[in-house]
Amino acid sequence: MERTASRAKAAQAPALMVVVVTTTTNRPTSELTDQLRIWIDGTVYADPERARVAAVDHGLVVGDGVFEALKVTVDGPFTVGRHLARLTRSARAMGLPDPDHGLIREAIAAVLADRTFTDGKIRITYTGGRGPLGSHAAFGPPTLVVAADSRTVSDSSVAIVTAPWSRNEKGALAGVKSTSYGENVRALAYAEERQAAESILLNTVGHVCEGTGSNIFCVFGSQIVTPPLSAGPLAGITRELVLEWADVSEENLTLTEAQSADEVFITSSLRDVQAVHRWDEVDYTTEGIGPRTQEVAEIFARQTAESLEP
Repeated sequence: MERTASRAKAAQAPALMVVVVTTTTNRPTSELTDQLRIWIDGTVYADPERARVAAVDHGLVVGDGVFEALKVTVDGPFTVGRHLARLTRSARAMGLPDPDHGLIREAIAAVLADRTFTDGKIRITYTGGRGPLGSHAAFGPPTLVVAADSRTVSDSSVAIVTAPWSRNEKGALAGVKSTSYGENVRALAYAEERQAAESILLNTVGHVCEGTGSNIFCVFGSQIVTPPLSAGPLAGITRELVLEWADVSEENLTLTEAQSADEVFITSSLRDVQAVHRWDEVDYTTEGIGPRTQEVAEIFARQTAESLEP
């Protein structure tokens, strides 16, 4: 894509080992014993030490697992159905049995039954279960962990940086929300070391791909552009909704093209629509959110307020 800068400044699973945890703060576990709720196969425990994943769980040993993270609003968990559908797609890509959606919904209801927070998050982790100390297939049955916590609403805008590593758009895990998150952990640490909130990775051919936990959108005048799934990004749920509700084009962008945009924003299930005010050494609006980003954010807020399952 060639573009001139428009800115003035350039199936069901077998029996599972299921652990469900909910907390309402980010304090150490020792201070949370009266807040924690742990559900294992339908039994609720108050002592977190009694809820453990096996040391030979394949998710721990080799990262053989998938996960989802979604937000909780005052009305309840948001887009559970879309997240469970993606969890199943990821599980199939990893060769895992289909997760039991009904069981996961029961677990979510259990951890939220007596919640004291209004803004929260849920993490669903699904692994191959017990397995060998190596990369051969897990023995199973799969392990399911569902955790809930409170969350702090994201800032209206953030700084981002370009990671020095690339995303392999042709790799086996391209587009899979795998627990093999080591690259993302390293790239996010790289951003935080530079006073930024997110790292953006390019793919192997030099096109903008995604953030460590977000999708990226660039605004050129009235046009909004985001990388296509063929570039290697995760098919984000918020990305999916923005594409349904706003006029967005999917096109490949080089780093130079992307940074020449009038506005940039990122999306994720916990960020919603979040403006970018700096990308590497390029500064964007310092007067708040840009007009097109603001428009998309307002559309997203309005539409999501109407239903928990859009």
